[in-house]
Amino acid sequence: MVNFAVIDLGSNSIRLKISQINPDGSFIVTHQLKEMVRLSENMGEEKVLQPEPIARTIKALESFKQVYEQLPDLHLEAIATAAVRQAKNQAEFLKLVKKKIGVKFEVISGNQEAYLDFLGVSKTLKIGKKCLIMDTGGASTELIYVKNQKIQNLISLPFGSVTVSQEFALGNQVSPGNLFRAMTDVEQKLTDIDWILDAHKSNLVALGGSNRTLAKIARHKESESDELPSLHGFQLSGSQAVDIFANLVNLDRQQREDIPGLAKVRADVIVGGLIPISLLLRVLHIPKILFSNCGLRDGALFNYLAANDYPPKKLKK
Repeated sequence: MVNFAVIDLGSNSIRLKISQINPDGSFIVTHQLKEMVRLSENMGEEKVLQPEPIARTIKALESFKQVYEQLPDLHLEAIATAAVRQAKNQAEFLKLVKKKIGVKFEVISGNQEAYLDFLGVSKTLKIGKKCLIMDTGGASTELIYVKNQKIQNLISLPFGSVTVSQEFALGNQVSPGNLFRAMTDVEQKLTDIDWILDAHKSNLVALGGSNRTLAKIARHKESESDELPSLHGFQLSGSQAVDIFANLVNLDRQQREDIPGLAKVRADVIVGGLIPISLLLRVLHIPKILFSNCGLRDGALFNYLAANDYPPKKLKK
């Protein structure tokens, strides 16, 4: 049995997922931990990681290490995405992490991130013949266009919930002018993708913290009991998503913190985080959204299973 651990260092959060893999390729998830470290905070145009976010990240990594270091037969993969990928002080940061924690992070490209998202989604959900997968993170947005279970195109765009919210001052009360400028900027970057219109009226599978928050808010609205439906595979119409987004825009940060399903730590970045998906709904005339609770970390697991000749398995949620 192998204890397969993945540390996913994103721009907004850092996560640890540990799965026990049996010799036949079956596995169970034993640990899932998350800390909101917001590593991309105040990177600015200079793209420099700042001391406070770095300190929060080191602290989170120290707490993760206490969980995985005692496990037998441990295989650890540490993956860093957009914030570290874009940082001018990337080398200094990685050296510090190696010194403090003893972990060497692999900084993956945007295309690698998108591919792992594809693996995590396609092996755990029925996505149909024509599908656009969207992962909105803190500092990047990945889009993967899939036909007949095969990737046709993919791209990683250098904006996300934290960067859009900070650049256009969307953290508290949202002014019409700032919202207009933010949506115009993001729309131009989305429509500059030469293949994006090929995904017209496709199924849309959404993942990433901001997009999942959209599903969490909707689940609370729809549920008549304390038992919420599973997020993985949850569906929401495009019109319902637009209504939720419009309501969030009308609220200030404190009011957003009181919305069931919206974590308080996301209240200042949720408007910027939902701009990309709102624009895709509009530009591509997408009728509904399918949400995935599986992505990069699950993709890393499936990649490991395939590379080590385990029998093919699908994750059952």
